[in-house]
Amino acid sequence: MTGKEIAIIGGGPAGLMAAETLSALGHSVTVYDAMPTVGRKFLLAGKSGLNITHAENHARFLTRFGAASDRLRAALDGFTPEDIQAWAAGLGIETFTGSSGRVFPKMMKASPLLRAWLKRLEGQGVKVLMRHRFEGFDEGSLVFKTPDGVKTVTSDAVLLALGGASWPRLGSDGAWAPWLKERDVEINDLRPANCGFDIGWSENFGERFAGAPVKSVTAVSDAGSFRGEFVITRNGVEGGLVYMHAAALRDRLDQDGSAVLELDLAPGRTVERLARDLARQDAKASFSTRLRKGAGLEGVKAALVREIMPQAATAGPEQLARAIKSLPLAVLRPRPIGEAISSAGGISLESIDESYMLKALPGVFAAGEMLDWEAPTGGYLLSACLATGKAAARGLHAWLGSSTH
Repeated sequence: MTGKEIAIIGGGPAGLMAAETLSALGHSVTVYDAMPTVGRKFLLAGKSGLNITHAENHARFLTRFGAASDRLRAALDGFTPEDIQAWAAGLGIETFTGSSGRVFPKMMKASPLLRAWLKRLEGQGVKVLMRHRFEGFDEGSLVFKTPDGVKTVTSDAVLLALGGASWPRLGSDGAWAPWLKERDVEINDLRPANCGFDIGWSENFGERFAGAPVKSVTAVSDAGSFRGEFVITRNGVEGGLVYMHAAALRDRLDQDGSAVLELDLAPGRTVERLARDLARQDAKASFSTRLRKGAGLEGVKAALVREIMPQAATAGPEQLARAIKSLPLAVLRPRPIGEAISSAGGISLESIDESYMLKALPGVFAAGEMLDWEAPTGGYLLSACLATGKAAARGLHAWLGSSTH
């Protein structure tokens, strides 16, 4: 099957992977993107090191997508982390696996990979039209707002890869949601994922410690217990350890109106040992000295104890030890979705068939972060965008070759 005209709307990883797959299958592919250049969020993600996938055991990898894990399994099996590394190698990009299992290009940055990828797409005949903002459907046509005015396009099939609603200034603004709702596509509310949270800091604490990293701590929520670090902000907290708990905290806030992240500030010691070490300290010494010598806490960690447990200075050794091992950090609300690394919600997975076609719109497929799934940072987000882009492209190709449409 060749010669079919395919419109792909969205020039992020999912859209570009779909374009690569469909053009390799012989179709005429045009990618439309609202921004001046493609892959802007992809490039931003790669500024501090592009984490393209994760090298953990595949069975474990498949569990990282929460409630959507089973539904995404076929796509993730069809383009595994090993396949992603081989694909990158085919573009001339060597990768390495860090001690955490995260996989990075040796050059770390996203720009060399994107340049090589766009060169491949150009060689396969893919056309890329920038500053084409998708405005929705007009009967059988696609409507775009361009610098030269409104433009309508017809094609044999459409693949939507417009992203979620995080970092809207880079192109993913969720503006597509009402257009699809109007056409009976079920859309779950877009919500922040991998995000920071507001905390009710005292003015003094927020001003003094904004930007301070809190290292070597264990945090516990409904998501489980994880060790890592996070950063204090003027309004709350953010960073890798917080993101690992973000979905659980957000959902608990939605359900109960309150949520707590329990912090173990001394994960290397038991409560019993901490209580003994604190009990040995001179009662006449300052609280800061007793915390430093008895628990190894100083700086921002000691300040957190004071902030969350105002009576800490007068607490007995056992009570203080229990607080240090399970300090309740109450979160107020997620930070706005525009600040989040990724978003949850979007097109309900019940609204697409096994080939990633929208049940309400035959011939229209969807991939990437538009779909209602979420995952932690660590290469999982990009892996699923690439995998669903390829899966949707294969589904579209099969649909074009069938006799049922």
